[in-house]
Amino acid sequence: MISKKHNFGAGPCILPSTVMEQAAQAVLDWNSNGLSILEVSHRSVEFESVITKTQLLVRELLNVPDSYSVLFLQGGASTQFSMVPLNFLKKGRKACYLDTGYFAKKAIKEARLFGDVEIVASSRDKAYCYIPDNYELSHGTAYLHLTSNNTIEGTEMFAFPKVAVPVVCDMSSDIFSREINVRDFDLIYAGAQKNMGPAGLTLVIAKNSFLDSVNCELPSMSDYRIYRDNNSMFNTPPVFSIYVSMLNLIWLKEMGGVKEIEKLNISKARLLYGEIDRNSLFDGLANLAHRSRMNVTFRAKDERTGAAFFELASERGMVGIRGYRTVGGFRVSLYNALPLESVEALVVLMREFEQMVACANTVSHLESVR
Repeated sequence: MISKKHNFGAGPCILPSTVMEQAAQAVLDWNSNGLSILEVSHRSVEFESVITKTQLLVRELLNVPDSYSVLFLQGGASTQFSMVPLNFLKKGRKACYLDTGYFAKKAIKEARLFGDVEIVASSRDKAYCYIPDNYELSHGTAYLHLTSNNTIEGTEMFAFPKVAVPVVCDMSSDIFSREINVRDFDLIYAGAQKNMGPAGLTLVIAKNSFLDSVNCELPSMSDYRIYRDNNSMFNTPPVFSIYVSMLNLIWLKEMGGVKEIEKLNISKARLLYGEIDRNSLFDGLANLAHRSRMNVTFRAKDERTGAAFFELASERGMVGIRGYRTVGGFRVSLYNALPLESVEALVVLMREFEQMVACANTVSHLESVR
């Protein structure tokens, strides 16, 4: 039996053990039909029921109105950085972007290949430790682009602007982690590999009238209308990723849905942030008002202490806590399936480590005065 680690990784999401077990069985024999889920036809009645059920679960869990389409695409959220402006940045119009971190910058870079882009506000001046909220939109704005949670910098938007232009939001790292009002957005996109399922699938929730506003011919694989009109099966979809996402959304529904998982996520974040603020060895990186519940960023006050803590955590089976290379320090991701027990174990270790350092410093001091 392999010992399960505490997985705080920010990349591919931690999945519930029951989901992993069901997915593993389906790889060998799906529904006892003699075929693996990896080889079943996406045109089969059986898989059509999977894609339909997954769409219905998305609608139920996020309360998606009938006037919106639920689409399953490939290419990750990074493909959406170019697909959004390709569809909606019309000639003579301007797209407005909120610059809140690494992935927002990537979205801005891609959008500039297709037209005029204005950065209406940025938190770059303070290493993206906060979410700017004082900005105005230019006349004739095609859309406003937001990033709801900044995975690398550890900040999150808890209020969204009410504006008279279409709003597009990258929700890759906090989708399904909290309640949202889908009607506040014209298009939401999210890579599945944080809170929904394995990598290879991208969820898009789009207002139909927004999709219908596109009035030009586009490459088929870059046209949201093609996905909508073909039930996300214009070409072979990521069958396995959709299937596992269905299992994961069923698990989320059984947990009480988004409302209940949000309560658990708040508890996990409060516990860890509370220890960071209390512990004499660490400092949080994000501003208090914008601290992410999904990706907690902090650093050790002393680099040598930080290295020692990372080594100790690794020995205790804690993986994925090293901060992103451009930020440093630590990053602890608290995605939906991460149990509270893992956070409790980390907090206990942080307290134990503080005592170890204090004891070592005391011994060192006594030896120096002898």
